[in-house]
Amino acid sequence: MKIKSYAQGKWIEGSGDGKPVYNAYNGELIGSVTSDGLDFKAMLAYGRNVGGRTLRKMTFHERGRMLKQLALYLNERRKTFYPTSAMTGATKGDTWIDVDGGIGTLFVYASKGRREMPDEPFYVDGPMEGLSREGSFVGRHICVPLEGTAVHINAFNFPVWGMLEKIAPSLLAGVPTIVKPATATCYLTEKVVASIIESGILPEGALQLICGSTGDLLDHVDCQDVVTFTGSAWTGKKLKMHPAIVDNSVRFNMEADSLNCSILGPDVTPDHPEFDLFVKEVAREMTVKAGQKCTAIRRTIVPRERVNDVIEALKARLDKVKMGDPTREDVRMGPLASRGQVTEVHERVQELMAVSELVYGDLDNFEILGGDRDAGAFFPASLLYCDDPISNTAPHDIEAFGPVSTILPYKDGDEAIELAKMGKGSLVGSLFTGDDQVARDIVLGTAAYHGRIMIVNQHSAKESTGHGSPLPHMVHGGPGRAGGGEELGGMRSVLHYMQRTALQGHPTTLTRVTNEWMPGAAQPQDRIHPFQKYFEEINVGDTLKTHRRTITEADVVNFAGISGDYFYAHTDKLAAERHYVFQQRVAHGYFVVSAAAGLFVWPGEGPVLANYGMDDLRFIEPVYIGDTIYLTLTCKRKTQKEKREDEPRQGVVEWHVEIFNQEDVMVAVYTILTLVACKHQEA
Repeated sequence: MKIKSYAQGKWIEGSGDGKPVYNAYNGELIGSVTSDGLDFKAMLAYGRNVGGRTLRKMTFHERGRMLKQLALYLNERRKTFYPTSAMTGATKGDTWIDVDGGIGTLFVYASKGRREMPDEPFYVDGPMEGLSREGSFVGRHICVPLEGTAVHINAFNFPVWGMLEKIAPSLLAGVPTIVKPATATCYLTEKVVASIIESGILPEGALQLICGSTGDLLDHVDCQDVVTFTGSAWTGKKLKMHPAIVDNSVRFNMEADSLNCSILGPDVTPDHPEFDLFVKEVAREMTVKAGQKCTAIRRTIVPRERVNDVIEALKARLDKVKMGDPTREDVRMGPLASRGQVTEVHERVQELMAVSELVYGDLDNFEILGGDRDAGAFFPASLLYCDDPISNTAPHDIEAFGPVSTILPYKDGDEAIELAKMGKGSLVGSLFTGDDQVARDIVLGTAAYHGRIMIVNQHSAKESTGHGSPLPHMVHGGPGRAGGGEELGGMRSVLHYMQRTALQGHPTTLTRVTNEWMPGAAQPQDRIHPFQKYFEEINVGDTLKTHRRTITEADVVNFAGISGDYFYAHTDKLAAERHYVFQQRVAHGYFVVSAAAGLFVWPGEGPVLANYGMDDLRFIEPVYIGDTIYLTLTCKRKTQKEKREDEPRQGVVEWHVEIFNQEDVMVAVYTILTLVACKHQEA
């Protein structure tokens, strides 16, 4: 059987014999893989011209709903992927990380896209910048989707999560994708992609799949394309230097395997909860996915006086981990992904043993439960110890991409920091300490060398997601050896697939371009109060200028009584006169806001359903007893809400509020949000 690719809207079986791929736990032939016969240049063009054109017309909210629909579809079918996942060597727990974790990432981006991004095809980035004295020439940044194709080249260890965590932000950004999984486990990616295509949820051309070599694909990328890579640092550097990537300034994001570390704090002794938590985490990171994680703990950094305690505790915990057929309930660690990986890891361990001793594990004699030891890809959990990790740099340079970690002793906190930094850049480091000052010192000493740092104590451990778990909300990537790139991190990763463009012009013009009102733009007024208008009838820029109200001493006294706020600047004449700014009694800021509501609210029944909230409130100047205030209320932005069965069609209107005194000096500014009914209630 040949593993197929999906290109230009059809499934393609490559020509020739292809490369065989095998079941990781019993060595049985699964099929062969080849991409010979694919037209890679045409695939890029198909993504740009077919998938991209459709995606770029969609808003963030529409793309978010598309991702949610896809996540729901895959979630209903996730168990059909489990048997295939086991063939890659994944235990049930490993499969949950890969399959369920990947689908969970889709859900997160679906939600964030609808909650944090505008209902527009583009994103307005940051506030308006004043560029002129009179305010008639201003600046604003927008981010628009790149008009190319995102090429995602993934590693063998996470054939589902690796794909979904990359296509989620790129599709949300409006950029079509070509996924190229590693050959050893591409058959699982193929199965999931087949389900995605079968769903019909994604627009045609939004997702293509290459199983096998990328051929001359990278020869044809241009400045609008993006290439992302996950895998070895050596391969990543080779791809990064590809002539077309360099010549065309193609965006290239690399997430490389790194020598991640976990540090046991100097304050922790065996009777501390943090000691057991540390041992448990190191053992887990050695054995989950058989240590084949780019985030696994390769360097276990411990106080020198705790070395024996840690070794003995790790031995006891690793003894409980049974290796074998990953489909068995009593097996906690499966094989590596391929026999080739066994050879690779064995060679790296031998190199490490030139400066370290093997304190746990037997590379030649080990037991497995089920599976085929000779034909399968099994490798035992192996713990090494390097007595002088400052002078011997091998543990900081050589990575055995399997169930292997090296214990490195340190004498004090400064040396622990130095050892952590000797990894030359890591995806993640973790620290187990009950002393927050130790946490501060080590975090600030090592943060520049890490993409993520997890700090664990007895208070956070219960809900901690673990050292090796990248989360879609948080940045995944790291400096130096880790590749220097970033993935995930919520909306940060979406912007990697967009072009940030600086706009300059008159505020009214930029308001029309961005569909977001900005100060200085036109503020047309209507005889109809804006709160009497339905959502569709309100236009960005619509403004209400209110009547006036004079603030009296009775207002201040009554508000103090109602609110219980008797702050001296409001209620004590003598103390207020000594205040270095006010020098007389002032009205409560929150009373000014309340009085402002009385000025702009339409009291009668109408389309406005509720006050939805208030953002960015700033009190700029004091309001004194006897001052007279008025305000302008301007529609800043509109967002239609997703229709739910139990509520009418409605939208959120953001109103920019500026409060002025009798001298036309602005005293407060903020944004209020109202829920407004739509005039047309049909679905």
